[in-house]
Formats: sequence, structure tokens, C-alpha cells
Amino acid sequence: MTTRARGAGDAVGAVGAVGAFRALHHGDAPLVLPNVWDAVSARAFADAGFPALATSSSAVAATLGYADGEDTPPGEMFAAVARIVRAVDVPVTADIERGYGLAPREIAERLLEAGAVGCNLEDSEPAARGLADPGRQAERLAAVCAAADGRLLVNARIDTYLRGADDPSAAAVERGRLYAAAGAECVFPIAAPPDHLPVLAARIGAPVNALCRPGSPSPAELGALGASRVTFGGSLHDRAAAAVAELAAGLHGGRGRL
Repeated sequence: MTTRARGAGDAVGAVGAVGAFRALHHGDAPLVLPNVWDAVSARAFADAGFPALATSSSAVAATLGYADGEDTPPGEMFAAVARIVRAVDVPVTADIERGYGLAPREIAERLLEAGAVGCNLEDSEPAARGLADPGRQAERLAAVCAAADGRLLVNARIDTYLRGADDPSAAAVERGRLYAAAGAECVFPIAAPPDHLPVLAARIGAPVNALCRPGSPSPAELGALGASRVTFGGSLHDRAAAAVAELAAGLHGGRGRL
């Protein structure tokens, strides 16, 4: 079992850790990033051989007893990220939703203190239940990147497919280009249909993160369509929780075996 007293960033230096993580976005095959939620799940995937991990905000929130959607206090979320980082010897990037109302510099500082090598930042406006202005979001991303000074890889989540944009593909391309110009090194048009990936990857001109979920193409197939990075959202946690629920039901009924 892989255990660490300190995070990977402490061991090899923050710049070296993010450099290794950055390189994984430019390989021949897509970077497959399991989304973990605690030290145990992180160790399981690291021990299986995955070269890097991502957290899932919804899965971490559920583990901590909160609803998804920035209901988790930021201190608890960053503490959970730090525990995951300490548990493994591979780079960890953190899903921090919209940023919990924190200023860009504080976002960067908290991520670096936790030992993360990157983050997801989404462009939804939770209060308005819509999309953030793309120009203002680009400015926010640029400020986070400037504060990080090369020590974090920012994955800019694009929510045009979630929020019902009139032309979600065209809007995703527009936002993706803006966010990449602002310093985001990967863009994540979440919930984009797989057959949109070739156009998105070609027109945005930056690494594209695709979501792998039940019923979707495999990570390798998503890579062939243009994805440079593949994540799973909360689906891995959902599957683990379902397995626990099935075990619990069997034990309660007297039928289950360990």
C-alpha cells in the first residue's frame, strides 16, 4: 500500500510535480484521471498504477456529509484535498467547483498549501443558475494562473452543455479559446456529446477534458475522438457507494457474506 507522510509536491518540489502532471496532458494516449474522494480511494487507484489522480467535489462533499454545489465549507474541502495528497505519491489535481467565493490569490495559495498540482474551476454562476460572463471568467482564471506562477495547471470547466446555451458547441469553443488565452492549460466542456469532441479539440486548440460516465465510450475511445484527458466526475464514488449499499442490504437480510 502506498503511504506518504508528505505530499508529492513536498517530495519533488511543486514545480517538478506540476511539470510531470503537465506532460501527461501531451502524451500519445489520453491522461485517465480517476476521481477520488478520500485517502482510501486515492491509494486504491494509485496502487493500481494510475500516474495521477483528481478529486471529485461531489464525491468529497458526500463523504463529508454535504450536498454538491459549493455547500462544503472551503476549509473542509481543502483539508480533504490535503489528506488525499498526503496519502499517495502521484500528483493530485483538485475539483474546487467555482472557488467557494475566494479571491484568485487565495485559491492558488490554498491549493498549493494542500499540495495539489492543479484544479478545476467552472464557469457557472451558482446564484444565478446560469453561466458566468466569459470575459470576467477569463480574467478570474488569469488571476489564478498569475498567482500560481506556473505551479498549478488550471483546467477550465465550460458549462455550456449543462446550462442550455443556444449553441453549446460554438459557445464552448468561444469560451475555451478565451480561457486558454488566459492561462488555462486544459478545458473541460462537461457533458459534451462524444461526437462533438473532434470539433471542440480542433477549434479550441488546447487539451480537452472529456467526461467518462456509464454508457459513454471508453477512455481510449474518447481519446481517439480528441480528448487529451478523461475524468469520471462522481461516478466512481457512486459505484463504490452502491457496492456498500448492496453489501449492507445483504448483511441486514442475513444473506450477505464478507
